[in-house]
Amino acid sequence: MPDHATSTDPAVQAQLDRLSLLSPGADILGLDRIGQLMERLGHPERALPPVFHVAGTNGKGSTCAYLRAAIEASGMSAHVFTSPHLVRFNERIRIAGELIADDELAPLLAEVLEAGGDIGASFFEVTTAAALLAFSRAPADACIIEVGLGGRLDATNIIPTPLICGVAQLGLDHQSFLGDTIEEIAGEKAGIAKPGVPIVTLHYPATVANRIGQAIDAAGATWHVKGGSWDAAAYQNRLHYRDAQGKLDLPLPGLAGHHQAMNAGLAVAMIRHQDALAIPGSALRAAMGWADWPARLQHLRGGALVEQLPPGSELWIDGGHNPSAGRVIGDFLRGHVAPDRPLHIILGLLENKDAAGFLAAMGQVHARFHMVPVPGHPFHAPGKLAEIAGLAGLRAAPADDIGNAINAISAIGGTPPVVLIGGSLYLAGRALEANGTVID
Repeated sequence: MPDHATSTDPAVQAQLDRLSLLSPGADILGLDRIGQLMERLGHPERALPPVFHVAGTNGKGSTCAYLRAAIEASGMSAHVFTSPHLVRFNERIRIAGELIADDELAPLLAEVLEAGGDIGASFFEVTTAAALLAFSRAPADACIIEVGLGGRLDATNIIPTPLICGVAQLGLDHQSFLGDTIEEIAGEKAGIAKPGVPIVTLHYPATVANRIGQAIDAAGATWHVKGGSWDAAAYQNRLHYRDAQGKLDLPLPGLAGHHQAMNAGLAVAMIRHQDALAIPGSALRAAMGWADWPARLQHLRGGALVEQLPPGSELWIDGGHNPSAGRVIGDFLRGHVAPDRPLHIILGLLENKDAAGFLAAMGQVHARFHMVPVPGHPFHAPGKLAEIAGLAGLRAAPADDIGNAINAISAIGGTPPVVLIGGSLYLAGRALEANGTVID
């Protein structure tokens, strides 16, 4: 599915317009095009600081956030490449801790497009090339690279020798690209494994673990699996971690949701199973509270949308859009929202997402759903989404947009509600923009 990126900077927008014209306008997997781009650009992928490479269906972005927080808490710096962006394209490329500036981004995109305008590279491939080129030219102690789609054939897999790899939570998503079963998807994610490079994973069911093991063995990588060479568990309001180096008693992550403990645990395990960066336990403890990852069960405490709601209301944003994410969101809401407090969910989903599976995975939440479009992208029609929710026993109605949905919620009166806007990272980005929330 094509990206639709805009910028308020005319020079950046000019390059994004060029990219939209040259790109095939769809997700395409394979390393041929990115390989050609890297060659023409002088192979920046070979001149990076030590790389932490992270794949997964859900949780890979949060894992990257914990990695960055730990590295920075230790006094070092990291380049970070993540996707998609929420409000500004610049969010994808962070150079030594700072979002790339417009006056650096515009010529960087121009350089990549001029080098590979005839290759037919996708939006993501050009973006990846631009990020790697920028990272190769600026000093930093580490690189944190989030896989875009899959792993084995993802553009980021052009990096030949990462310091360490990680695989986060797995689930069904992007089946048209990665396969129809969780085992096939797991094999694609584990395809980031490299000869002699450690790869750290969570614990998975036997059939999934077997497929991951096959991919890791074929690559000649060293596998560190949760429950084996490392483990982590959240109890007594602490995150307890252990490996061959010893035990750590860490604070629980500040990011909302019980699932964040395992994302944080994976990041700690990745740090502890590499030997290029010395990151002390004090930095790992600080990272639990420092990590910031917008639009993942993010509580908005002020802004234009918050002010549209009755005083005392809560507004949350989340971009989860597959059944695994639906389960996490449902669990969070059932644990967070008192049974007698009104709960409203403003939901929009892209048309290539499993709407029925997402809603079923949420389970029975006592909420009113307000189904909305996802502007700028092909989406499930709000009326159809409401029908699907109704078949699942949920109360739902269509709405024109986020603003109208919030106005309808506000008009009900009574106890101040809890409101969640979610279903798509693109919709979450629109909500953050409308709220005036700055990502820096």
